[in-house]
Amino acid sequence: MKPNLEANPVNLSLGKMGPSLRRFIGSSLYETFEHIVMLILTVIIVVLIGFATYHLMLTTYGLIVAGQLDPANRDVYPSLFGMFFTVLIGLEFKRSFLIVTASQTSIVRIRSIILIGMLATLRKFIVLDLKEINVLEMLAVAAAILALGIVYWLVRDQETRSRPPAVDAATIGTDA
Repeated sequence: MKPNLEANPVNLSLGKMGPSLRRFIGSSLYETFEHIVMLILTVIIVVLIGFATYHLMLTTYGLIVAGQLDPANRDVYPSLFGMFFTVLIGLEFKRSFLIVTASQTSIVRIRSIILIGMLATLRKFIVLDLKEINVLEMLAVAAAILALGIVYWLVRDQETRSRPPAVDAATIGTDA
């Protein structure tokens, strides 16, 4: 007599689960743990993005109402763009978490981390007060942007080389 596997939820195979649950539960305990951590981090980053966006909207609205949203004011725009880049960095974090849970390729992880680093460095570059910064700090930020750009280019180039070549419809069936 065969045991009824469907009556005992512990013995359910991954094949009988729905596709979304199958994607969430990994093939090992560690992969399942990693997916749960990514889900928690995604929820946290979504809340933080929401608060940052709300703060950006309130600040922009306050500046408009007060009549201080002047393009000639050098103190206002770097601050607003800094808040804007904070939201973009949060969105990129969320996107990288979703990519990690969907596919486990290391290239995507590295590209996302480098892109987040580039965004954070560009944010720093935008909010810098040129009156109070010394030349070495400016050089260090510029070198960091250049280094991250080179690494991003190398990783992108590695990804395009590792992709299989596309099959051209015109060459199918020919002896070329």
